[in-house]
Amino acid sequence: MGATIKTADEIEKMRLAGRLAAEVLEMIEPHIQAGVTTMELDRICHDHIMNVQKAIPAPLNYRGFPKSICTSVNQVVCHGIPGEKRLKKGDIVNIDITVIKDGFHGDTSKMFAVGQPSVLASRLMKVTREALWIGIGKVKPGTRLGDIGHAIQTFVESHHYSVVREYCGHGIGREFHEDPQILHYGTPGTGLVLQPGMCFTIEPMVNAGKQQVKLKPDGWTVVTKDRSLSAQYEHTLLVTEDAYEVLTLRHEETDPTR
Repeated sequence: MGATIKTADEIEKMRLAGRLAAEVLEMIEPHIQAGVTTMELDRICHDHIMNVQKAIPAPLNYRGFPKSICTSVNQVVCHGIPGEKRLKKGDIVNIDITVIKDGFHGDTSKMFAVGQPSVLASRLMKVTREALWIGIGKVKPGTRLGDIGHAIQTFVESHHYSVVREYCGHGIGREFHEDPQILHYGTPGTGLVLQPGMCFTIEPMVNAGKQQVKLKPDGWTVVTKDRSLSAQYEHTLLVTEDAYEVLTLRHEETDPTR
């Protein structure tokens, strides 16, 4: 299992793609209201990526995926297909954005609450976001992938939630999904050693209930087997000479590890 080391020119293109992906999440937030359909959110994001950013929505037609973004609501873990479902107060939804600009990919996702979420949903989202940053905080040259996965898993399980095993982060660059796979569980001191110039996503999927998931008949939508809520946050990262750079950092975010 290798990993592509990006050149200085490629890193600049990754930075641009990452900024654009983050911008889409910032742009769509005001539209996430009770009564809107996930298909409308998809259309707004698609138009922004194509017409404003002059970029390409990577999910559209990727291995047959029919839409430009993923919208995963409540018990949907990942890869939810936008459709006629209207969001209602209390829903939580993950919006997953990947754009292609100048041949390079930027990939990021965030949880949104529609109105006031339940205490359980709020806590699940908070723990999942913290788990992402705990994983990010481990990124530096010399770290092994198992160190990242172990840190995330230990934190999540200490809150009595579970980490989804079947889906993981991934290398990213010219391709949407490159080596290596970034597991959100693992054993310290195992796995690939990080080197400067590597780019990959960390995107823990955390279930309020048990870790088991199932794939719906559409071939894409993944849901929790026990129908418990699920949450996910994702950033694209660059390994720098001494630590990391978050390529998809949004304006409202601050890096809690620094």
